[in-house]
Amino acid sequence: MNDSENTAQLPPDGYDPAGLREKYRQERDKRLRPNGNEQYLDISGEYAAFAADPYLSSSPGGQPRAPRIADVDTLVLGGGWAGLQMAVRLHEAGATDFLIVDQAGDFGGVWYWNRYPGVRCDVESYIYMPLLEEVGTVPTEKYAGGPEMLEHARAIGQTYDLYSRALLGTTVLDVTWSESNSRWAVRTDRGDVINARYLTIGTGPLSRAKLPGIKGIESFQGQAFHSSRWDYDITGGDWSGKLDKLADKRVALIGTGASSIQILPHLAESAQQVFLFQRTPSTVNARNNCLTDTAWFRSQEPGWQRQRMDNFVQTMSGMPVDDLVDDEATAMGKRIADAISADGEVDLARMATIDFEKMNEIRQRVVDTVENQDTAASLQPWYGYFCKRPLFSDEYYPAFNNDNVTLVDTDGRGVDHVTERGLVFDGVEYEVDLIIYGTGFDANAYTYQAGGYELTGRDGVSLAEHWQGGMRSLHGMMTTRFPNMFLIGGVEQAAISINLPHVTSYQARHVAELVARFLRAGVTVAEATLEAEQRWAHEMARVHVDHSRYESECTPGYYNNEGSRDSGRPSFADRQYGRGPIGYIAVIQDWAATDVDRDIAITTAGGQ
Repeated sequence: MNDSENTAQLPPDGYDPAGLREKYRQERDKRLRPNGNEQYLDISGEYAAFAADPYLSSSPGGQPRAPRIADVDTLVLGGGWAGLQMAVRLHEAGATDFLIVDQAGDFGGVWYWNRYPGVRCDVESYIYMPLLEEVGTVPTEKYAGGPEMLEHARAIGQTYDLYSRALLGTTVLDVTWSESNSRWAVRTDRGDVINARYLTIGTGPLSRAKLPGIKGIESFQGQAFHSSRWDYDITGGDWSGKLDKLADKRVALIGTGASSIQILPHLAESAQQVFLFQRTPSTVNARNNCLTDTAWFRSQEPGWQRQRMDNFVQTMSGMPVDDLVDDEATAMGKRIADAISADGEVDLARMATIDFEKMNEIRQRVVDTVENQDTAASLQPWYGYFCKRPLFSDEYYPAFNNDNVTLVDTDGRGVDHVTERGLVFDGVEYEVDLIIYGTGFDANAYTYQAGGYELTGRDGVSLAEHWQGGMRSLHGMMTTRFPNMFLIGGVEQAAISINLPHVTSYQARHVAELVARFLRAGVTVAEATLEAEQRWAHEMARVHVDHSRYESECTPGYYNNEGSRDSGRPSFADRQYGRGPIGYIAVIQDWAATDVDRDIAITTAGGQ
């Protein structure tokens, strides 16, 4: 090793590992709460007003229709990316007798609900928007905005004639396995009764909006909404901003996650006064968006999107591949590669240094951008880079230089309570006309929670009861006592990356081919065996990567169960396959080719 190479491995100036860990510990301890995930409220029950759909009346699902009584081969629950990909792959596999049900009034999932100003994806459009090749959509930007996402979802529905096979604006009430006819019986709030041989559930981790459990939240006499139910009748303007009805309004924005960092710049340019209430600052990288080179896009060879999706995950994992995406996200992956040896061993000391260097750059970005020193100090994040979801924006930090924007840093405590006129923190009441809750979704919700319905399998046992001691599954997609049921797009015992549709695309194709195979063979019941679940549990344990020390030092967030690692539920990372998306995809592909008959108990129409 020459001198220059050796110098590159030396710790950076000012790097004090012990001191840094103590600083992180202090910041973490300010934010720890004994109620962990229970500190949030569902937008249901007494808070159901926050769940009202402001887009329904102008959507396909908002139109009157008669109740549907149907018997189908497959019922697809969910009309977001997971459900759409599931339906398309069923169509391609020849299993065309299916229905789709979704509470939203149109296709799009999270992109139906998230219509707030400035909404766009943090992942490159070319790998995030599924089925680009099949549908022919050309994103206008590297990071396309929400309207393009929604229009692409609609285009998928139109291309594959999915609207004629969809019950939109429809809430599922209960899903029950019927032993008498080996079918799933599903009832909805619109009087539908659907009997389905096979059931696929793709509600995803971004489907259950949550509110902060702030005392008095129901007492506010002004206007209020969750960011996933943005009301342009109140704000004026559209997703691109120009919120003209806020010109004489004082607005409170609660939260500093992905939604709020995109919303704040538009409030800053429109409202009379904006108060951003912060409990924990986020890590906000540069986005560096650009227009799509359409000539380049159209020159790609067939299969390019899947190759690019795979490449993104490989680069993010520190694998030595050419970086096709080449953005701020993959740049971190290439740094990580520096700490991984040729045989896959990780240099933990080097990883810690890389983490420090990256977080120092984020903190310096704040200092270089935000003019007020006190505000800049409050916006600097003190935790590891992978403790919370990294975010991307070129407008968020500059917004704090506007005279009408005030950061209310609660130093980890959160808002004390809500009054009829506004919000109180540290004895000061901030009177406002509008409160916007940019508090996101319950990404930790199990499938049976995210769907909001009762899911009952054999012998009257609910999925909640079946998983009371923890999830048991085959590849995170099938579970005993729940025959003919497939879960896709979830994070439990499967794999995930920040590009959520990636693994889902493989799962959808995998499940569609299984369903088509079972239909051709006249299979009436297909159920994962207990032995198969045990084998998968052993495999999960065998390849498990222990993140406990890193996560225990993290500030609370959904990655580490809001700091409640002793809650009995594994953390976000611990619930996933340890060899990541590429390893997981290889597992399910190999299994489909060799082990279906071993791991699935099958009954055919003839009783075998």
